[in-house]
Amino acid sequence: MQPKSASADRAWEGYRDYLHLLARLQLDPRLRGKLDPSDVVQQTLVKAYQNREQFRGRTAGEEAGWLRRILTNTLLDAVRKYQRELNLEQDLGRAVGDSSERLEAWLSADQSSPSEVAARQEQLLRLAGALAQLPEDQRGAVEMHHLHDASVAEIAALLGRTEASVASLLRRGLQNLRTLLQGPG
Repeated sequence: MQPKSASADRAWEGYRDYLHLLARLQLDPRLRGKLDPSDVVQQTLVKAYQNREQFRGRTAGEEAGWLRRILTNTLLDAVRKYQRELNLEQDLGRAVGDSSERLEAWLSADQSSPSEVAARQEQLLRLAGALAQLPEDQRGAVEMHHLHDASVAEIAALLGRTEASVASLLRRGLQNLRTLLQGPG
């Protein structure tokens, strides 16, 4: 198989927000001071570029899956580096897959035709991009509530805020997310 073209490599940039969202969701908070999700995503895209001839898929879904596997391996390498220090034990491969499934479930119910799968993949990328544009406190609350299934009370305890404050963050975050997703795509 011939190496991917430069235009295909640039297309991977479209997955940056999606990969960043998955990295943020899976990166143990105890590692945040040592490892930035943006760095993990950059390493993932560099590895994808370096190994582009190994990609055998043809669809956007296969491409996203391949990039998720590279992200998982990059996260695992980082966790192994700090594992002794932090005593982390988590199956990141399953966790990244679970997060991706939660994102897909959040967007739509059971879709199975190739065009529906491609449309769902495009929606995932738009959702990740829109989440990345939210203010950090809104994004964090929305991600914890809708992607980690944390209750408003749990989020309030984690953030050191009142439940009313968290509810307001969620309301504003979802309003902003709707606005961003309804905009030009």
